[in-house]
Amino acid sequence: MRTSKRQGDPQPTPLTQTLKAKLPLKLPLTHEKIYNIPNLLTFSRLLSTPVLGYLILNNHPLYAFTLFVYAGTSDLLDGWIARKWNLQTVVGSVVDPMADKALMTTLVTCLALNGSLSLPLATLILGRDVSLALAAIYFRYASLPPPKTVARYWDFSLPSAEVHPTTISKLNTFLQLVLIGTTMCVSLLHDPAAISSAANLLSAPLLSVQEALGGPEGVDRLVKGMSGVVAGTTVYSGLSYAWMKDAVKILGEDEALKKKQGFRGRMIIGGTFGSVILLAAGLWWRELQKRDAEEEEEDEKSEK
Repeated sequence: MRTSKRQGDPQPTPLTQTLKAKLPLKLPLTHEKIYNIPNLLTFSRLLSTPVLGYLILNNHPLYAFTLFVYAGTSDLLDGWIARKWNLQTVVGSVVDPMADKALMTTLVTCLALNGSLSLPLATLILGRDVSLALAAIYFRYASLPPPKTVARYWDFSLPSAEVHPTTISKLNTFLQLVLIGTTMCVSLLHDPAAISSAANLLSAPLLSVQEALGGPEGVDRLVKGMSGVVAGTTVYSGLSYAWMKDAVKILGEDEALKKKQGFRGRMIIGGTFGSVILLAAGLWWRELQKRDAEEEEEDEKSEK
């Protein structure tokens, strides 16, 4: 039985039917579920970063080390939980590397400001990140299909380039974290209140390690050696992005344009990070000259 249409119902015109067929409206039915454990861990790490910087600058090594351990543990857990229970989100993919970079930048800056980390090494680490960030800005803009608008630039659903971290870069990040953790442990050894604290379960093992290394002088030699290794891996990993053509893959079909854009991006990294290396070398040379002058002054005083 056919149902008769009411007299007042509008009849679709051929133009309306054509537009509906060619311009379907696809509206999202649900929002992404961002309130899950991995994202909470990531955001907690991001929020704890300024607190960690405050604790380092105000000489609270025990609390700073405890928060550092939490930050490192949360970094391992959030990704594992997200993959294990399929809780990956777009927000997490953006905020997680942001939290990691904010944590590393804060740690390096604050440890350099309180004298725990040498200024030349901090310059290398931070300068490498700045060089890669400048190159990333260029790669994103150059490879973005037209029209190049601000909204499209920040729309990460429009992929235009892929970054493939090098092996030495991953090793360098690991060694940097080991050095920072070691440096914070050394700060614990220099804090009598932390060592005598009954709640500090690390004091006895740390003192045993210090004794095995030959006392404070041995620990100092260890930190200097690790700093030298990290400086080398930081320089190598930064420059590797300047000469390795497959570290950044630009998407698109124009091979000649992609080759030109890749070359320009690598030159940005090479030029900026090369300047950083020269600056760090100058700072290291100045520290060396200052140390030699202080030793000569002490020798003159001892002779008198």
